[in-house]
Amino acid sequence: MALFGKTAAQWRNEKGISGKIPNIRDFASAEELVVLINLEDTNADLIRQGLSNIERLKILREKAYRQLELLKKNQETLNALKKNLIEDTETTG
Repeated sequence: MALFGKTAAQWRNEKGISGKIPNIRDFASAEELVVLINLEDTNADLIRQGLSNIERLKILREKAYRQLELLKKNQETLNALKKNLIEDTETTG
């Protein structure tokens, strides 16, 4: 819910999928899956701290947004580096 803004059941219903397969995770990007793993760990810590569902969801949504933004910026940097490397290779090769 914190990452995708909906439950897996809601997602399947929107897609007209009955049953539990496929899962929303099957369609997530690598970045989303990394964030999801981090959120699951954080959620377990927040549960141990006794936070309510609403408090946990707020914290997890903020964390998901921050992490996705960082991963997006890193991906843009990686793409720029790859482009520069390819251009350098073409001009020197």
